[in-house]
Amino acid sequence: MVRPVLLIVDDEKPALNALCAALEDDYEVYPAANAKTARGVLDSRAVDLLLTDLRLGGESGMDLIDYARTLPQAPTCIMMTAYGSPGTAAEAKKHGAFYFLTKPLNLDEVELLLKQAAHARGLEAENRDLSTRLQPTGGLDRMLGDSPQMQEIFKRIRRVAPTTATVLIEGETGTGKELVARALHNLSGRSGKFVAVNCAALSPQLMESELFGHERGSFTGAMQRRIGRFEEANGGTIFLDEIGEIDIPTQVKLLRVLAERSIERVGSNTPIEVHVRVIAATNRDLESMVEEGTFRRDLYQRLNVIAIHLPPLRERRGDVVLMANAFLREFCRENHREVKTLGRPALELLQNFDWPGNVRQLRSAIEHAVVMSTGDVIAPEDLPEFVASSPPTAPISQESTGKSQIGLDFLPEFNLQCLERRAILGALQHAKGNRTLAAQLLGINRRTLQRKMADAPDVFRQYL
Repeated sequence: MVRPVLLIVDDEKPALNALCAALEDDYEVYPAANAKTARGVLDSRAVDLLLTDLRLGGESGMDLIDYARTLPQAPTCIMMTAYGSPGTAAEAKKHGAFYFLTKPLNLDEVELLLKQAAHARGLEAENRDLSTRLQPTGGLDRMLGDSPQMQEIFKRIRRVAPTTATVLIEGETGTGKELVARALHNLSGRSGKFVAVNCAALSPQLMESELFGHERGSFTGAMQRRIGRFEEANGGTIFLDEIGEIDIPTQVKLLRVLAERSIERVGSNTPIEVHVRVIAATNRDLESMVEEGTFRRDLYQRLNVIAIHLPPLRERRGDVVLMANAFLREFCRENHREVKTLGRPALELLQNFDWPGNVRQLRSAIEHAVVMSTGDVIAPEDLPEFVASSPPTAPISQESTGKSQIGLDFLPEFNLQCLERRAILGALQHAKGNRTLAAQLLGINRRTLQRKMADAPDVFRQYL
């Protein structure tokens, strides 16, 4: 197993030697007694973790972190000092420090924090690798979801994408139907374009011309020949969004296109062959419309070869935090803001809200919070009024998240002891209560684990 590369910078030689000796079994450690030596190490090799003192003789550890973060493979940085204060800690965070430690150091805390930093860095690397592998095809990289429902949808997309089958995507407004359609196209290998048509935005008079094109002079205002969206998508995919909004005459013409794989421009009797993959989407109940006589049964059967149903966000609340954090990073970057974090009170509001507008509404709420927030942590008052003033709902169940919530809901945020206890709880849950295995997962001995559990009996009561 490759050990993470750790650069330790401290101008106090005894402290530097002690840290190196304590950490050299788990890390490839490089010591540096000053900023100049540290920059030489950073320039000569890829460093994963940087643990630096604040005061380095005549230089500042803040400047060293600033330098490290300009590198192509910037390390995760942790600041330590004997001169800590809330203001200094906040300044370190603004410079990009992962955490701020106050001397004298507790070695167990240092080891745990480094493991957490290395783990977080590993997850980021995995996400970058996955994104890189998906980016050439633009596949599922824009779709987010860890819930069982979304994982099944991802599997279905991968299975269906390489085929020519017509797909019907069903789901409420804002659930991401167009993202699914684009993923199906991008993973299909088709050489043609992806062409999206919002059927709800077109009048019946314009629909036929928009889809199939028209010849010059075919109607008043047709000053020249126009290529329709089916021809534009030839060799690729046409996405018919809100398919339930088209009128019966257009449904008849669309059925013929699906059956014969050819179109006729308005004002022409000449058939034009088109090789187009058709994907349709709706937020309406087409089966009920068929029974009511407002949607043709034969067209519904043609469209519903493969059905993909997108669940509303309220049915997969476990995905809310994942998506909220992704949108948070996106909008901080777009608005040139320092990266913010979501505080627990704000997260609880987001998780408990029903999101009638689904993912689109959540995305809008996070953009609002980024713009309105003046601090490093998103607070309830930064969220839109409709979220901040929403009444509380039932607690999130274990089934909705796919993960156990036991013992985590009452731990405060941004506290080293909290991070440590969260890590211990996670290891115990993974090890099903086996303390020896949990200690191995954490990289500490069993006696240390028992001592830490005994220090917080209320937190670890189910494992004591």
